[in-house]
Parts: sequence; structure tokens; C-alpha cells
Amino acid sequence: MTTEEFETLVMEAVKELPEFFRRKMENVVVLTAEAPKPAQERKFGKNLLGLYEGIPISQRGAYYSGAMPDKITIFKKNIEAACPGEKEIKTEVKHVVMHEIAHHFGMDDDELKEKGLY
Repeated sequence: MTTEEFETLVMEAVKELPEFFRRKMENVVVLTAEAPKPAQERKFGKNLLGLYEGIPISQRGAYYSGAMPDKITIFKKNIEAACPGEKEIKTEVKHVVMHEIAHHFGMDDDELKEKGLY
């Protein structure tokens, strides 16, 4: 899969998020990278599929202003390595994007499952 095709999958996954997520996303960018940086691999493991870096909306207080955007990175090579084909890659990208966006809102996997979003 080309980088452009992968980026398109990620953009589509963001567009397909439930409307209440899309409307409330604040100060966040979603990017792609070929693979995690060595420091990210050391901290989170070599099979990292996505990474949220920032201050969740649920933890932002009255003094939150002027901050750099939160960053969500989706890792192309690791997702490709975990999936046997393009159909599975597309499904996994949607799952990883939802997972990382949930972190942006301060949610964990259990809460996503409880809400039927995952």
C-alpha cells in the first residue's frame, strides 16, 4: 500500500467517526508515520499501531490555552505487518483511529466497549 493510500484510509476513518466525536474534537491533529521512532518503540513496544500525545479534553482546565495541538499518529508499517490484506488494514485503521481519538477525550478501551463504539 502506498503512503498516499494509507493516508486516505486514515482520513476516511476520521470522517467516519461518530458525529459527536467529530464535533467535539479540539486542538488535535491526526498524522501518519511509516513507523514509531526508536524512543516510542522503547517506551510503548515495537508493535505500536497508533499513539496519542497530548492533554485529553477531560483533563483540560480553565488555564488550558495556547497549547500546541494534541497529536495522534497512526503507524503504517506496523498496521500492515499486523494485517494479512487491504480489507483487514482498513478495519484496523478504523479501530486504531477510534482508539486514539478516545484517548483525546480521556476514554479508555473499556468505556468504548461499554458505549458500543468499538
